[in-house]
Amino acid sequence: MFYQLKKILYCELAKHPINQNLIIMRRINNLLSLAVIAGITLVSCSDGESPVVDDLSVPNEVVAKIAALGFNVEIQTPTIFEDGYLVEGDIYLTDASIAEMSQPNRLANVEQYSTNNLVSTNGNRVITIYAPTGRKGYSAGMLAGLDLAIARYNAENLEISFQRTSDSRNADIVMKRLSKRDERRGVLGSAGFPTSNGDPYGQILMSGILESSYGLSTAGIATIIGHEMGHCIGFRHTDYFDRSISCGGGTANEGDGGVGANHIPGTPTGASAAQKSWMLACTDGSDRPFNNDDKTALDYLY
Repeated sequence: MFYQLKKILYCELAKHPINQNLIIMRRINNLLSLAVIAGITLVSCSDGESPVVDDLSVPNEVVAKIAALGFNVEIQTPTIFEDGYLVEGDIYLTDASIAEMSQPNRLANVEQYSTNNLVSTNGNRVITIYAPTGRKGYSAGMLAGLDLAIARYNAENLEISFQRTSDSRNADIVMKRLSKRDERRGVLGSAGFPTSNGDPYGQILMSGILESSYGLSTAGIATIIGHEMGHCIGFRHTDYFDRSISCGGGTANEGDGGVGANHIPGTPTGASAAQKSWMLACTDGSDRPFNNDDKTALDYLY
């Protein structure tokens, strides 16, 4: 979900009513599906064929529950996704997680922020990540992006570190490839937030065509995967209070979302697209290593 031509929506969406000023955060250049998720998505087809239409609309009663939790359902309408719903472009919710969330408290508009639940470290915790390879898995380029994202976190010498594993059974986070349907409709990735038990969110759903179809570099892929890893350990979007900062369009406050939006001390009280935080709601697919405020936030939490 970023501004025009180059904006791709961070693991976030794939279907809002098209806004001519933005491009779905995961779709690059001419793939103009804005970050305002609409109830249906059109899949491109060859000349002479009719477009394929998927009905991904969410029942009104479920939308009402999501809105009651504080999530914005106007700018980005929730859509059917995997076994649940895609909310605000890259947040994955299920009926069970919606039922567990409490009603939100409205918070001040501040910059770097975290969820109420964080990962328990006990002073030093290694979080393992598994990513499949082969025909239904990820290419060497995608895995290189994951490895770079891991290296960036580990370079910060935090109380948490990441390590790629070849054993999915014991992995803390499993990176699973999106379905072809979701890849076609422009979804780049999604993730959730830490559990109340202090564990990272256990799954990242990630497109496998960031390199082949969108032409992203290793660093660009690392930025997107790193963004989803950030959600898994408790980071929300840097511009949650106004997504238009990175995505363009009208003002859109994500709200508390029932999971918390807590200001991280030492970080600014106003987000800026120019600062290129790795947790901005939208990206253009370029390289976004941690900036100084990102590093302050990471160091404060972990």
